[in-house]
This record gives sequence, structure tokens and C-alpha cells, in this order.
Amino acid sequence: MLSYAIRRLLGAIPTLFIIVTLTFFVMRLAPGGPFDQEQSLPPQVRANLQAAYGLDQPLPVQYFRYLQGVVHGDFGPSFRYRDFTVRELIAQGLPVSVTLGLAALAFSILVGIPLGALAALHHNRPLDHALRFAALIGLALPTLVVAPLLALLFGIKLRWLPVGGWEPGSLRTLVLPAFALALPLIAFISRLTRASLLEVLGSGFIRTAQAKGMPAHVVVARHALRPALLPVVSYLGPATAAVLTGSLVVETVFNIPGMGKYLVQGALNRDYTLVMGFVVVYAALTLLTNLLADLAYGVLDPRVRHE
Repeated sequence: MLSYAIRRLLGAIPTLFIIVTLTFFVMRLAPGGPFDQEQSLPPQVRANLQAAYGLDQPLPVQYFRYLQGVVHGDFGPSFRYRDFTVRELIAQGLPVSVTLGLAALAFSILVGIPLGALAALHHNRPLDHALRFAALIGLALPTLVVAPLLALLFGIKLRWLPVGGWEPGSLRTLVLPAFALALPLIAFISRLTRASLLEVLGSGFIRTAQAKGMPAHVVVARHALRPALLPVVSYLGPATAAVLTGSLVVETVFNIPGMGKYLVQGALNRDYTLVMGFVVVYAALTLLTNLLADLAYGVLDPRVRHE
């Protein structure tokens, strides 16, 4: 498995290269530039700024210079946040988004899998119908609606939790945004778990275990649950990358200084280096989490052999 992981990591390098290349040229093709909003700048000052950031060079020269910097871990200076480099902005926003994403991911797994298993074990009974209806509501309600409602109910009306802000290490500021981010994941994971577990419970080896007189909870926990989680693991690969990089809506509603705010502002301001740096981080996280999901297959299903 180690050699498989190394091969996958080496294979991710060309993928990152393609993503960086496409993003670099697409950003330059978009209309406007990083200094177009500063209408009062004299032409000479604008030319000096472009020369300072290397924007006066031919596009291939800019591209190869950027690649050289990325190889050495240098994403360049931000065009709009001129007191910071892109690496410093990533260092500020990434830990916040990762903390929020990990909390949402843990909450969705701890809640979604038991709810899905409970629905499958009560197939076509009132509890199953109630859980399926709740999952549909969780999928239908967008985060844009859920996040303000949670802030209004638990923050303003009940005053149980803070409405916004971020305090490192404080669970009170983490609960509401993590739940808002986790709600659609809980709904999707519960539906996947229910459907997969129902299919596994109808398999021949499960009927054999039941015929031997094993208790129902032993059959489910020891024999049925592990293969039933394979679709969930497959979904968690890209889903983990999505929640770890944060949500713009959640970060905006709860005033969280994560990566989403910087990325959107960078795209609007044509901050080329900032957008490029965040895209590289997003792509690397996506490739890494998908690799971890593939490796988890070998743990959950002994028939999977990566070698």
C-alpha cells in the first residue's frame, strides 16, 4: 500500500501542473486587471506598478517565473493586500477553514452514519420515513438559508451561542458554523448509508450469519457495516476537500476569517497571485483526500488490493 500511495502522490504532480497552467491563463483571459479599479492612478504610476509585479513582461515569461516560484513554495505577493504575501494570507485563512471543516466533517460522520443505519434497520417503518423526510429537508435547504436561521434562532432569540466572530480554541464560536456546514453532509451520508446497508443486508453472507443464530447487532456491526461504508468513503473524498476549504456563505454569515473570503475577493479584484495560490491549495487538498479515500477502501474491504 505504501508504494501505491507514493505512485499516486507522484501522479498528482502532473495533475497539479495542468490545474496551475489552466488557472494561470484563464485568469489572464478574464477582462480587467488588478489595478483597473484604481481609476485615479496616473499612467506612469500604473506602469510602475505593473513593472514592480512583473505584469509588463510577456505572458510566457510571467508563467515560467510563477512556476519557478511555486516549485520553491513562493506564491508571490498579493496585488490587493499589498502588505501581505499570498503565503501569509494562506497561513492566516487555511487553519481557520480547516478547523471549521474538520469539525463539520466529524459531526456529519458521527451523526449521518448512525442515522442511516437506524433508517435501514427500520426499513419502511415510521422511523425510516421520518429520517428520510428529514434528510430530504437537509438536502433541499441551502446553506444560504440555514446559516442565517441558525444565527437568528440560537444567537439572537435564545442567546445560547455567539452570532459571529472567531476565537481560536473556542467551541462556542465553532458550533453554529460547523452545524450549518455539516447539515447537507449529514443528509447525504445518511441516505448513502441507508441505501448501501440495505443492499448489504440482502447479501448471501449476511443471511448465512443470521442463519447461524448471531444477534442482529453483531451481524450489523461485525459483518454488514464495513462493506456498507464503501460508498460513504467514496463520497467523503471530494466532500472532505470541500468542507476543509470552508464555505463562503458560512464564513460570511458568521464573520469567520477563512479562505473563502480571500478567494472571492481575489477573483473580483483580479488578484492573480492570490487566486492562483488558493487554487493550488484546493487542488492539493482534493487530490490528497481522494488518495486517503482510496486507501480506506483497503481497510474496509480486504478484497481491495492496491498493489
